Parts: sequence; structure tokens; C-alpha cells
Amino acid sequence: MTEKETSSSPAADLREQAEKITQEDAASSPEKLEAMSPAEIRHTLHELRVHQIELTIQNEELRRTQEELDASRARYFDLYDLAPVGYLTVSEQGLILEANLTAATLLGLPRSALTKQPLTRFILKEDEDIYYLHRKKLFETGEPQTCELRMVEKDSSPFWARLEANLAQDTRGLPVCRVVLSDISALKRAEFQREAALEEIRKFNEVLEQKVKERTAELQENIDLLERTQKAFVGRELRMRELKKQIEEMEKK
Repeated sequence: MTEKETSSSPAADLREQAEKITQEDAASSPEKLEAMSPAEIRHTLHELRVHQIELTIQNEELRRTQEELDASRARYFDLYDLAPVGYLTVSEQGLILEANLTAATLLGLPRSALTKQPLTRFILKEDEDIYYLHRKKLFETGEPQTCELRMVEKDSSPFWARLEANLAQDTRGLPVCRVVLSDISALKRAEFQREAALEEIRKFNEVLEQKVKERTAELQENIDLLERTQKAFVGRELRMRELKKQIEEMEKK
């Protein structure tokens, strides 16, 4: 196959169409029309009509394509920007490259102000090691990773967050981290309350067990005393019977 045969491209097609239109325009000039036969004129008019219809069809296809693109952008906005969780794209160096509106709201900054910021800026210092190990394992294994840590908004108190990260590639083929950011503060509060309630129950059970042990020991002492008293009473009764028997025998003599 020659180079000419393999050079078919949209640019080449457009050039052929342009040359065809130029030829048609030249053929439609008054001088050319006078020299053309009726059959040639009819053919030229037919070609012009076909070309006009093709342009109309192309315009309609472009319009539909534009409408599909607009609808796709709207869906993207709904699915990405208005998602109930935060979405972040983080570089291998740990810098925020992209963020949706929810992530910007959680971190307390406009999206434009988040770009190129290190994600560690929004992580509580005491929990930075958790994030470091999370990222290290993600880039070493390539497997999805999840961690829970405390993050801070700008000039605000910390909140508990869950980070679910996946490894991906950007348009240049460089590794990036796709992060789903969720506020789990309410869940953590419920978890802490549950743990506190369980601890209270554990302490109550310990006190109850101690009281049961003490009461059991007290009852055992009473039982032992009762048994000793009963044995003493039985022994006394037996001695009384024996003494009575001896008295009766003596009286008989």
C-alpha cells in the first residue's frame, strides 16, 4: 500500500471537499454557464443541491453532538460536583489536583484554593502517620486502601473522615490517587457513645459480680454456722437420750 493510499484523513477529505466546491463555484460563473450544455448545468445544480443537503445534515449532527455534550456535562456536574461525598485527585507528591464541591465544603476552602495544596495541610498532626502509611501502602501495592483519621477545616475544629483511595493514571500516564472523602463524625460519636455505654455496663457488671461474691460468702458463712449449730444440737440431743437411758437403767436396778 502506497503513502498516497494511506493518507486518507479528515484533513484530506476536507481539502477534497473544498476543491470540489471551488470547481463548482467556477462552473457556476456566467461565462462558464454560457459554455455549458443543459445536461452539464443540470448536473452542476444537482451536485450543489447534494452538497447543500450534506451541509444541512452535518449541521444537524453537530447540533445533536453539542446537545449530548451539554447533557453529559450536566450529568457530570450532578454525579461529581453534587455527590454527597468528597472527591479528590491527589498527585504522587501528595498535592491536590482536583476537588469537587463537597470536598471543598468539607475542607472549608473554595476549589480554586485547594489546587496544589498538600492534603496533609488538612490532616490533624497527630494523625499524619496514619495517612503516610495509607499512601505508602497504596502506591506500593496498587490495591485500594481505606483509613480513618481526623481532618481540620480552615479555622475550625477537627472532624473524623474516612479516606477510600484508588490508584489511577492522569492524561500523561503519571500515577495519581483518587480519593473518596466522607465525613464520619456522627458515626464516630455514636461509636464512642456505644463504647462508653459498654464500659459503664462492664463496670456495673464488675460491681455486681463483687456484690454477688460478697453475698455468696455471707450466705455460706450463715450456712456453715447453721450446720455447726445443727450438729451441736443433734449431738446434745443424742447425749440427752443416752443420759436418759442410763438413768432408766439405774432406776431398774
